[in-house]
Amino acid sequence: MNTKLHAVTDARGRPLKFFMTAGQVSDYTGAAALLSSLPRADWLLADRGYDADWFRDALKDKGITPCIPGRKSRGKPVTYDKRRYKSRNRIEIMFGRLKDWRRVATRYDRCPKVFLSAVALAATVMFWL
Repeated sequence: MNTKLHAVTDARGRPLKFFMTAGQVSDYTGAAALLSSLPRADWLLADRGYDADWFRDALKDKGITPCIPGRKSRGKPVTYDKRRYKSRNRIEIMFGRLKDWRRVATRYDRCPKVFLSAVALAATVMFWL
């Protein structure tokens, strides 16, 4: 079984929200699911998988400035703050800390609900440490 975990973190890299999809599903599905529950923020840093005009417009409607590089196949390139984008490594660090939990890293659980529960437990502990 293959799954993809979408996450929202704060500026310090602490996990706030999670959403899990099937592995072959596009990142747009996770973006649409997490969009309504985004916390108040000035910027949103995301990777190329979340590059869509509708997502950028929805973020601007919420008062959030997107910092998302354009996909390679995009016809018209988009501008983004490259200096600010370098701090996107905080979410990668959060995923690395999440994988310090053996149960999450090796994916012992076959059931997605049980796996997401293990992720939530690990994230709760990570948030306070």
